[in-house]
Amino acid sequence: MLLKLPKATLRRKKNRMALWPPRLTHAKALTDIDGLRARYNAQFERLGPALAEVSFTPGQLGPLHGEWARGTKSDPGRVILYFHGGGYVAGSPTTHRVLTGRLVEASGIAAFSLRYRLAPECPFPAAVRDGVDAYRALLASGVAGGSIVLAGDEAGGGLAFAVALALRNGGFQIPGAVAAMSPWADLSLSGQAMLANRRTDTVLDWETLFLAARNYLGKSNPGDAYASPAYASLKGFPPVMVHAGANEILRDDASKLGDRAAEAGVGVSVEIYDGMGHLFQAGANRSEAKASLARLGQFLRARSQAMAA
Repeated sequence: MLLKLPKATLRRKKNRMALWPPRLTHAKALTDIDGLRARYNAQFERLGPALAEVSFTPGQLGPLHGEWARGTKSDPGRVILYFHGGGYVAGSPTTHRVLTGRLVEASGIAAFSLRYRLAPECPFPAAVRDGVDAYRALLASGVAGGSIVLAGDEAGGGLAFAVALALRNGGFQIPGAVAAMSPWADLSLSGQAMLANRRTDTVLDWETLFLAARNYLGKSNPGDAYASPAYASLKGFPPVMVHAGANEILRDDASKLGDRAAEAGVGVSVEIYDGMGHLFQAGANRSEAKASLARLGQFLRARSQAMAA
């Protein structure tokens, strides 16, 4: 049974929707989902192949499908619940194996990459509900909340925070940590980097995110905390780590999440890597990618609890 999400108290800002001009909401742009998915699929091809050292097998948590990623030294007593990127309209566990695999290798923890429902066929908050139900299935299987860490990239990074928010508000066991790479956490697209980095970001652009947000949100408010956790109170959250590139248009989303965590007194580390773009962690030969993955892996392992044998 799907979890009914409680209402969140949001801070009101007059400029929350300032970058949503009505001229771009015409029907043709919003219904061209095939073209939008083609843009994302081209991005996914740039991520690179999966790691040979990591095995990927189909899996299921309750009624929800996905795949398990396990390294040769993965600790069976801990789990990364991973959410792939793709603007909530594209992507799958398969398309993001390189990122999932690198995180598994860096942390020594097995990951379940969730095949959550995509928009516009299943709009907001379907993805959040799937994430919560996957977490509940892990709890029902005997995995303690402290042994589970939530992680994701781009839209999946924002989704990891939205799921943690729903778990907190629903009174569930809190996960051991939340981590994100280049998270999309503000669907109002109000960050200054959206404009300041429009020439240095070679992967994402404002129009792509705008169309993805419209397809995902429908008539929902882009400032809703479950859609844009950059506007949520993170009080009661577990420790948080967020990494992003200084050259990407989502740079400020990472900073906003860090601000919300700091305001709530949550342990937080936000790292912005100079000269790096969107999801630079996929390029394993870069020293910055190695440093970021090592930091994320160490964080997830240190903040997760090993289950008793």
